[in-house]
Amino acid sequence: MQLDTNQLLRFTTAGSVDDGKSTLIGRLLYDSKSIFEDQLEAIKKTSLKKGHDGIDMALFTDGLRDEREQGITIDVAYRYFTTPKRKFIIADTPGHIQYTRNMVTGASTANVALILIDARHGVIEQTKRHAFIASLLQIPHLIVCVNKMDLVDFSEEVYLNIVSQFEEFSSKLLVKDVRFMPISALLGDNVVNASKNMDWYQGAPLLNTLETMHISSDINKIDARFPVQTVLRPQREGFIDYRGYAGRVASGIYRPGDEITVLPSGFTSKIKTIDTFDGELEEAFAPMSVSITLEDDIDISRGDMIVKTTNKPEAVQEFDTMICWLNKTPSRARAKYSILHTSNDQKAMIKEVLYKIDINTYSRNQEDKELGMNDIARVKIRTTRPLMIDEYRDNRITGSFVLVDDATHETVAAGMIL
Repeated sequence: MQLDTNQLLRFTTAGSVDDGKSTLIGRLLYDSKSIFEDQLEAIKKTSLKKGHDGIDMALFTDGLRDEREQGITIDVAYRYFTTPKRKFIIADTPGHIQYTRNMVTGASTANVALILIDARHGVIEQTKRHAFIASLLQIPHLIVCVNKMDLVDFSEEVYLNIVSQFEEFSSKLLVKDVRFMPISALLGDNVVNASKNMDWYQGAPLLNTLETMHISSDINKIDARFPVQTVLRPQREGFIDYRGYAGRVASGIYRPGDEITVLPSGFTSKIKTIDTFDGELEEAFAPMSVSITLEDDIDISRGDMIVKTTNKPEAVQEFDTMICWLNKTPSRARAKYSILHTSNDQKAMIKEVLYKIDINTYSRNQEDKELGMNDIARVKIRTTRPLMIDEYRDNRITGSFVLVDDATHETVAAGMIL
């Protein structure tokens, strides 16, 4: 089984406006020497033009011109960097309330959420909103970074007070692993290097925590799910009779000889080989992309799912889900949408809006049934044909979907199946 070293870890940042998310990422990239010389030169020039004494770390992530000019993050900015221990993808998401949907997009695939809190302001409404979304998206690990400690004289008392404020409300959230650390993104304290100003903090700095965090157990290795993306028929010498079913393992472990069932048809067979470009494998597990061949010739196409015969997902046409509405156009009662679930694409409708959630107070509104942009609600969905689903908390891939408006081809909502 793959070790945690050199694994890919995805993390997202969340916090209020001006809590220092972009500065923190800039500091991570800069101090871990993950910046190219030409990028560094360009940012030094921009920083000088803006009248800064040193380098403005936030400029490393604000990729849109509007973002650089306004000094805010609007869209999700993805950044990649590597250390000798691990590869990282960072999603820098906006802090403004009107960009809630962008945070949902950036956080949907994350292993870790970094929630930034300004040490001067403590836990505010926006902090609670972001922690709630991280909990809703079942992000396995939260790191609460109490930033701008340099502006409160690196006070341990201020830090401990914020930790207890956060713990008070986060006990209601469904997050297994919450860690806290005091940092100064501007000065680099506890980001890549341990802080000399906060010797009272005994924990590891942020980068070391991200490099050593155990994420293998975040992947569901029990429920074997393999959505078929395409059928491979090379029709060339040595592969004349080859028929492979290609896709990415969503969860579980597959080995040659395993008894499998193909859904929705229900036909059974055994795995003959598991192939990759580099040759055959003895086992495949998430998130590997492979081609599976079977002992029997079964009619399988894109959208079907290969599962273990002893462990099948539910095949349902109606289910409850939490959705985040992503589109400017509000939802229409009983309107038809395309639902994209793993590699499956079919028609669906929102049968009923059960309640909307106020993400400031966590209260439920059962009166207002119209979904506008950034709204989060529990709804009933009905599809034209059965979908092979799992609960989102068990499997973030087979438990999630998006809805697309057939007329405009815009993605209107993202859902997490309950």
